[in-house]
Amino acid sequence: MKPIIGIFLGETAGVGPELVAKLVADKVPYKYCRPVLIGDARVLRQGMEISHVDFPFTCVESVDQVDWDGPISIIDLKNIDPKTVKIGTVDPASGKVTGDTLVYSMDLLKQHQIDGFVFGPLNKQAFKLGGYHVEDEHVLFAQCLDWLDKPRGILNVMNNLWTFRVTTHIPFRDVPKYITKENVLKTIELTYSTMKRAGYDNPRIALAALNPHAGEGGLCGTEEIDVLAPVVQELQSQGKDIVGPVSADTIFMHAFKGEYDAVVTLYHDQGQIATKLLAFDVGVTVAGGLPYAITTPEHGTAFDIAGKGIAKPSSFEQAIRIAAQMSGWREQA
Repeated sequence: MKPIIGIFLGETAGVGPELVAKLVADKVPYKYCRPVLIGDARVLRQGMEISHVDFPFTCVESVDQVDWDGPISIIDLKNIDPKTVKIGTVDPASGKVTGDTLVYSMDLLKQHQIDGFVFGPLNKQAFKLGGYHVEDEHVLFAQCLDWLDKPRGILNVMNNLWTFRVTTHIPFRDVPKYITKENVLKTIELTYSTMKRAGYDNPRIALAALNPHAGEGGLCGTEEIDVLAPVVQELQSQGKDIVGPVSADTIFMHAFKGEYDAVVTLYHDQGQIATKLLAFDVGVTVAGGLPYAITTPEHGTAFDIAGKGIAKPSSFEQAIRIAAQMSGWREQA
């Protein structure tokens, strides 16, 4: 049977509820999973009105009440009246409800009531103003799942190309000191393990270089010689399909031609600029390393267009597909 995927509507003030409504109206989630919505039924109804769609749904209190042959079900948390929230604004009450719902959904995962989880876009400022004083929602997930001290990280997927990075939100001047054999190896191994859960037997991975022209044989930096090449050689000796270090100014030219399944970059913008230029509307963020599949659209709450009914659901659909894939669903040939 297809996996059960919990789908949280997302920030009440953002585009999440209207995107979920569009996808459900077109029966998109059913391609990949047995979906159960999570949130407030009033927010779902507002999303339907914004998107000019209509479909029957059933309110339930738990997953075991879902009739998989009937209309889509929503676990109605009755925790926020959308009439009290101005769409397109940072709202602390909405942020608190977002955090509360994420915690509730982690409990569903731990209780094995759902196999994977997809959450609509949230606003980090509202999230923190609502009382969740953690770095981001991914730290909250790790706290809830007792996973803080275990390898984890955020991967991005777009058009079947996976990307992961060794460093993330740190000043650029500090990047080189984090490019160690241990950090690079840990990042690549986390990429492998996450992709294997998604059905890749031996994913083709390319490691980006740090310096211009991959260091020019040491003339323009030695990180490639001292750190990156030895890591690649070690993984190749284990039978892993990996190449590199590949000059960062050409690595995505090869990737976009389909030569790699994944690219591991060394710092934030090295990968984000390329991928967002190509496919901003279909990008997906994956919580790598956690014991459950957790994904979200890569775009944010889009406050500038929220409530207008024009947001595109492509990224949200891909987030559902990948969560289902990581939870055991496989596309039929």
